[in-house]
Parts: sequence; C-alpha cells; structure tokens
Amino acid sequence: MKILWAMRTLLIAIIAFVSLPSASYADSGTVRLTIYKAGWIIGGSGGSGTLNFHGRRYALSVGGLDYGLVFGGSKTVLRGRVRNIDRPSDIAGVYGAAGAGLAVGHGARAIVLTNQKGAVLELTGRQVGLLVNADLSGLAITLD
Repeated sequence: MKILWAMRTLLIAIIAFVSLPSASYADSGTVRLTIYKAGWIIGGSGGSGTLNFHGRRYALSVGGLDYGLVFGGSKTVLRGRVRNIDRPSDIAGVYGAAGAGLAVGHGARAIVLTNQKGAVLELTGRQVGLLVNADLSGLAITLD
C-alpha cells in the first residue's frame, strides 16, 4: 500500500512540474507595418511600423529588395501578430519570401514570414496601387 501511495505522489509531482510554465517560453505581440513598394525588374520597398509587446510600443523600420518580375508601385498596410519572441529585439532581422501577386486599385494581402531568430510574422492587410509581381523578396526589419 505504501508503494502505491508513493507512486501516486510521485506521479502527481511529475505532472505538477511538467505543467509549470517554462522560463524560456516565447511570447507574442502585435505588429502594424506600412510598406511602400516600387520597381521595374528590380524593386525596392521601405516603410515603418510599430510593435506592441508587453504593454509597450516600439518603432520599426522596414526595407527590402525584390528581384524577378516586378512592375509598378503600391502601398500596403499590414496588421497581425509576431510569435516566438522573448524580447522586442527578436523581431529585428531579415525575412525572405517568394511570391506572386497583382494589385490594381485595392487588394487584400496576407503573408507569413520567419526570420533567422525564429520570430514568425502573421500579417494581413490592404494593398493600394498598381503592382504586378512574381519575385523573390527580402524584407529587413529593424528596431528603432
């Protein structure tokens, strides 16, 4: 009987220990980006945004290059979440993507990107302008 009671106590202790939140648990925040993009074969993009993380707001700068079929210009406003960050500086880095799109007037946009630190951006928004693209692009985000 004592062995059964000891095993049950040990099992409860293990379950309680495993259920505790880890100190290395990554957190998330909200992001808003405004990106201007223009190009002819080679394109460029730039803009700014904000990260809201643990009740504080951090300014962001955005820049990038596109190579492939790029023609036109657009303004895109994206909102969403950044996951898998421990501190605000984890959002900084280079995000790569391959994509294709067409924006004539207004259009919807959704994208999921990951940087070298493991931060994951999940963004949706609206794109305004005339832009045709089938390209490889890189987007660099820096914390101001």
